[in-house]
Amino acid sequence: MVVIDLEGKSSIADHMIIASGRSTRQVASMAQKMVERIKKAGGTARIEGLPNADWVLIDAGDVIVHLFRPEVRSFYNLERMWGFDDTAEGNA
Repeated sequence: MVVIDLEGKSSIADHMIIASGRSTRQVASMAQKMVERIKKAGGTARIEGLPNADWVLIDAGDVIVHLFRPEVRSFYNLERMWGFDDTAEGNA
């Protein structure tokens, strides 16, 4: 799991979380559980990509979450696109 600080870099969100599941079933389950917990805590969340579950995006306002299958995550490589250095603070 990687957390990227977007504050000052983008107006879409303050933080981006990128994580992987081992299969489409696991990615879908992770996404559904995350949206359920966000809503239970009083937040709002929109979810995209759940039917295929290769890449699911959850928009929770100030936080954007990308959940991938490993092969899809490698292909899109969002960490590199956003200039994330895995030695920097913020990775988990």
